[in-house]
Amino acid sequence: MFTNEDIRQIEQRGSTVKTVEDQVERFKKGFPWMKIVAPATPDKGILVLDAAAVEAAGRYYESAKINGKCKFVPASGAASRMFKDLFSGLDALKEGKGLSDDAPAAKFVDGIADFAFYTPELFGEESCGCPEYRKEVLSKTLTDEGLGYGAKPKGVLKFHKYTDGEIRTAFAEHLVEAQNYMRNEDGTANLVVTISPEHQHLFEEAYAQVKEAYEAKYGVKYNITFTFQDKATDTVAVDVENKPFRTETDSLLFRPAGHGALIYNLNRLEEEVVSIKNIDNVANERLLPETATWKKVLLGKALELRDTIYGYLNALDGGVTEALCDEIEAFLDGTLCVSVPAFPSLDERAAYLRSKLDRPIRVAGMVKNQGEPGGGPFIIAEKDGSTSLQVLESVQINMSDDHARAALASATHFNPVDIVCCLHDYKGRSFDLLKYVDEDAGFISSKSYQGRELKALELPGLWNGAMSNWNTLFVEVPLATFNPVKVVLDLLRPAHQN
Repeated sequence: MFTNEDIRQIEQRGSTVKTVEDQVERFKKGFPWMKIVAPATPDKGILVLDAAAVEAAGRYYESAKINGKCKFVPASGAASRMFKDLFSGLDALKEGKGLSDDAPAAKFVDGIADFAFYTPELFGEESCGCPEYRKEVLSKTLTDEGLGYGAKPKGVLKFHKYTDGEIRTAFAEHLVEAQNYMRNEDGTANLVVTISPEHQHLFEEAYAQVKEAYEAKYGVKYNITFTFQDKATDTVAVDVENKPFRTETDSLLFRPAGHGALIYNLNRLEEEVVSIKNIDNVANERLLPETATWKKVLLGKALELRDTIYGYLNALDGGVTEALCDEIEAFLDGTLCVSVPAFPSLDERAAYLRSKLDRPIRVAGMVKNQGEPGGGPFIIAEKDGSTSLQVLESVQINMSDDHARAALASATHFNPVDIVCCLHDYKGRSFDLLKYVDEDAGFISSKSYQGRELKALELPGLWNGAMSNWNTLFVEVPLATFNPVKVVLDLLRPAHQN
């Protein structure tokens, strides 16, 4: 299948021929559908807290013993998708076509003065709806003629403008958040930001612009680590016949394997507690009190779950009894929606329960479904006969299956990627997170290369299959804590304005 030159190319990327052969085979056999038992809802699977429970969770977090914590921010890639509608509008104008007033690109130009990156020097004092002005504004936003935002990462784009004149990037807002709810006892705040190598200088410049001011203003010391998605995790592309895709130079084509590849980055962290939140999910600082309250709730529930599990594992170390196993099974079912099969002996039962308990922990915020894109929470049937809570993407759901389709239709919540993780076991050792990935939970998508169709393989998603075999708790959080910027017009929403 592979030439000597192919083998050199594969090995230079840090991969192996066996790995690439397995990837090609995966294209051929595909991925199995997830077997849905039911959607996770407030009736079963999503924890809904009252005011007293919210306060108690926050207190638990503040008093818990933690062996280091950090904020993990996926921020790789350019913001080209954020500006897709603007590129289309600019192309149309260049071709002499007009834009309707309700076209996204036209709305963007009409509202240009309300964006944080607006300056009259660049865009002019007054706007008009004429094609030439629209073309000028779009060009100055997207290209090197002006801001060059079409090729820059979201993290360094100017998201918010404050009444005192301060302008913040998305990355800056994560710095402000980190000092609020992820500060260590010594006054430090650790952030790990996953970026593309070609964008590192932009992030370093953005950080340098605010570091001293923020450390003085908030009395914090930042520890920032920029990390890259390992090229060895890229996956080979295939053509429509599932044969390795070849470029115009007859080389193999490799593609980034999606955010699932970041499990390798997460696995390198030494901190015990990690908060995960996407780079574009930030809001004006006036909303930080509510955001921080609920982040502390997730942290508190994660640590409470950690301590309960540690207690059971220590109890098992002290001696196995039927009563203890009964209690653990009731906990797994009632709290984590993990039902377990029957076992012929007490020792086998206890060993199985230990294996279910002794895993990394994730507590994921879930918001009521408002039609936003994102994975949904479900209870699924596992291969070993148990059940578990999982975040599923639509591509993992068999839409030709009546039960699966009905479960999707009756889902009440979705995952905004607001996750807290506990990464140490009950003896204080770091888990090897790679052992808890469900390799059958990946994706195959259709893409193109220079006009030619191809298939791309994504590794099990970071908050999907990469965390499949973790202990999982879903907690309802307010929609106000979820303010993603998927398209540039989202910056005109109230959460991003003063």
